[in-house]
Amino acid sequence: MPQQRASPDFNLIAPVYDGLAQLVYGKAQQRAQQHFLSSIPQGARVLVVGGGTGWILTELLRTVQPAHILYVEASEKMLGKARARWHQGPNSASNLVEFRLGTEADLLPQEKFHVVMTPFVLDLFSTPEARQMMQKLNTHLLPDGLWLHTDFQVAQEMWRRLWQKPMLWGMYTFFGWVSHLSAQKLPPFKLLFNELGLVLEDEAFFYSRFLCAQKYRQPKA
Repeated sequence: MPQQRASPDFNLIAPVYDGLAQLVYGKAQQRAQQHFLSSIPQGARVLVVGGGTGWILTELLRTVQPAHILYVEASEKMLGKARARWHQGPNSASNLVEFRLGTEADLLPQEKFHVVMTPFVLDLFSTPEARQMMQKLNTHLLPDGLWLHTDFQVAQEMWRRLWQKPMLWGMYTFFGWVSHLSAQKLPPFKLLFNELGLVLEDEAFFYSRFLCAQKYRQPKA
């Protein structure tokens, strides 16, 4: 049986996380997360893992009309901010969104989704941890389902690598200090998705190719 992994603690950084991200990246992270939302079919069951303070919920509901959203977040304070943002919106009286404190390990075996979203969350884990997490999430993705993944990457061009690699080091050092992050480098995302048999349908790049949005498809049964 796989060993339960420890999640980073984002409670301390939750009050300033969005502002800090915009200070560094402007709107680039938001644009990356928005990019493939229109690919989500109407009436889909959507799983959002590690969505943070809930900004992505507003954009998701502005773009499509899902049947249900399960919002899973390991940080109690992040989840609280997401829930508060939802309750301030026009759909707050509905049961469209279910908030769950926890990780992918807290998904029930019978819960299946047309769409899985991992917005800037897989980079928080070592390669073995990310692999275990992705294998678990893949069991909850329906055949022909979409996996929308957004995260950092180091570009191939040397002039970009010269500033992207130090920037990544700085981020891992900072979040290692404030959030007890154990990872020290990006997992090989494309390799891990290939291991699952998912097909890359499209991708887009932002912030001088430092941020990547990808649309993967689960093959039909």
